[in-house]
Amino acid sequence: MEVQSFLPIIPIIVAGVAGILTFVNGDKTFWRNLYGTVASVIAFVSIASMLPGVLDGIAYNFKVVDLIPGLSINFRVDSLGMMFGIVSSSMWVLVNIYTIGYMEHEGNKQRFFAFFSLSLFSAFGIAFSENLFTFFLFYEFLSLATYPLVIHSGTEEAMKAGSRYLIYTLGGGGFFLAAIVITYVITGGNITLSQPGLFTLANGELLLKVLFFIYLIGVSVKAAVMPLHLWLPSAMVAPTPVSTLLHAVAVVKAGAFGVLRLIYNIYGVDLLEVLGVNLILAFFAGVTIIVASTIAIRQDNLKRRLAYSTVSQLSYIVLGAALLSPAAAIGAMVHIANHAFTKGTLFMCAGIIAEETGKKNISELGGMGKRLPLTMAAFSIGAMGMIGMPPLAGFMSKWYLGIGAGEVQQTIFMMVLVASSILNAIYFLPILYKAYFEKAETTLTPSKGQLETVPTMLVPIMATATMSIILGVFATAPGLPLSVAQRATAVLVGGS
Repeated sequence: MEVQSFLPIIPIIVAGVAGILTFVNGDKTFWRNLYGTVASVIAFVSIASMLPGVLDGIAYNFKVVDLIPGLSINFRVDSLGMMFGIVSSSMWVLVNIYTIGYMEHEGNKQRFFAFFSLSLFSAFGIAFSENLFTFFLFYEFLSLATYPLVIHSGTEEAMKAGSRYLIYTLGGGGFFLAAIVITYVITGGNITLSQPGLFTLANGELLLKVLFFIYLIGVSVKAAVMPLHLWLPSAMVAPTPVSTLLHAVAVVKAGAFGVLRLIYNIYGVDLLEVLGVNLILAFFAGVTIIVASTIAIRQDNLKRRLAYSTVSQLSYIVLGAALLSPAAAIGAMVHIANHAFTKGTLFMCAGIIAEETGKKNISELGGMGKRLPLTMAAFSIGAMGMIGMPPLAGFMSKWYLGIGAGEVQQTIFMMVLVASSILNAIYFLPILYKAYFEKAETTLTPSKGQLETVPTMLVPIMATATMSIILGVFATAPGLPLSVAQRATAVLVGGS
């Protein structure tokens, strides 16, 4: 059922207004913090208010403007968009609090917080785009809004990383735009995302195959599918809140979400089964999962190891979508949430470690469990979740993905998931061993009578780590991501 409502544009408006107000009056700490905090809460509440309706089959619509026939700026909240939107908004609340603490001693805070809010403005626009034109506008603005965050420090390394980031993301955007234009022409102006599939075989099998890969390049850059991933590790030069934003909230999730829209809304499962191009995508996803994990093992810098872990983990979503089975679709969609909270925990913990001890390399983490007990406890939960230990959130993703691979008799991809978990253990468990069982090279003692870090940084990691547990232990509870994924799968794939 379609319902006309203002609700889809509320989170977009408040994020945009927060960014603008921060530009205008964000030099004052109180107001700068207030704008982001209030906007994040309003965005989350407005999106959460639509969740019961979405689970009941309601889609919320709001049309902004018709530019020309077939080209408009429209917003629509369906179950798939809800998954991305609710995760992004809930993480914004927590990461905003963390950022207030992290950025206390950093410079250029006004610019940073302004673009941070505008990045969420873009993410919500992507999540709730009703058509490809609207999607493209926000998809490209996301690249522009996050660029100043990547180069925030202004160092030569940051500027090089920012240049690479723009080249990759805007280059991918060019392919995406070309694909949209071709779609507009061959469908007679039908570029909506409100139905499963825009094409039929009558559009030409060869053309549809070529067009699929043009789309794929456009969305795979942000999804960091190899070999289009190189921008992501280099972007780790940015402050930790930006790393969390890139990996857990906005950019890579926007790319993965684009892959889901490509599979389920632009092409549709039935057509892709005939074309067979999905298996090529599954192959690249499988290679990315294994190769990125192997590279992660060799990284001593903690954030770079986490970055390559993200390259691998995001391809879980791509693989699940490419398999075209109901269970794999559920696994892919729910991993948007599971990865966000779990990897968000890990990056924020890495930020606390660096800020409180100056340690950025894994080889330097001896004794960290004693120095930062709560931080390392949260990190341990996140690491175990990434490995896929039950009953944590990461296990649920891999469980459904494995079942999905079995549904389509693709045993090779079940083996990829098993190998990935082993590789995850190889690059995460040594970190925990060092932190808990090796002594520090230099004395690392907590400040007596004080928390190991400021509450604004400690509370968010406790919250995201707790969510990593809740999303595993209580995965089947109504309203949690699994129920949203099941609803979306029933509509777009069937058989859930």
